[in-house]
Amino acid sequence: MNSIKIILTGATGMVGEGVLMECLENPDIFQVLSVSRKPSGKKHAKLKEYIVSDFLNIDLNDENFKGYDAVFFCAGTSSIGMNEEDYTKITYDTTLHFAKAVLSQNPDMVFNYVSGVYTDKTESGKLMWARVKGRTENALKKLGFRAAYNFRPGFMKPVEGQQNVKWFFKPFTTLVPMILPSKSLTLQQLGKAMINAVQKGYPVSTLEINDIKNLAI
Repeated sequence: MNSIKIILTGATGMVGEGVLMECLENPDIFQVLSVSRKPSGKKHAKLKEYIVSDFLNIDLNDENFKGYDAVFFCAGTSSIGMNEEDYTKITYDTTLHFAKAVLSQNPDMVFNYVSGVYTDKTESGKLMWARVKGRTENALKKLGFRAAYNFRPGFMKPVEGQQNVKWFFKPFTTLVPMILPSKSLTLQQLGKAMINAVQKGYPVSTLEINDIKNLAI
């Protein structure tokens, strides 16, 4: 599949920005619709932006989403300082509502969800964030997409030139990949793997770090 049109969320965060940059440079990507609460600040011939104040208020029949091949859902938030109810609203409710809206316009699309390493697919473990992420992963697979892939990256090294990288994170971008290469990858690899998942598919729906690296090749 060439000339892919994708919808991307999270462009104003580190993960989404890195994946977006890879998509804009990839010749197989024809267009990217960035859906976000604020502009990304990037300008590119392939890039369109759709600003929404609240993802939960998106119309389930929103025709702005029509005509796309895949979603790269990179939006998310840390669970630090949050209770389960609030984290569920942001992580589960928002993601599922968005997924239903895009699916209604594109019944044959692929949904790529950036989850996290150690996500709990049983939805019953002790870690709150892992349970909620697991519930989200499981629900996405049941919605009826042509394919729904859950990407579980570990430490992610930003793409050169990224703007949305926290100052306290920068010292680790060189150190961690050197010390823990098996637990880390680059956002370029994540972006390439997501594109390849749409073009080639993958044997399993949950991709751990090694799966992401293999698919990125």
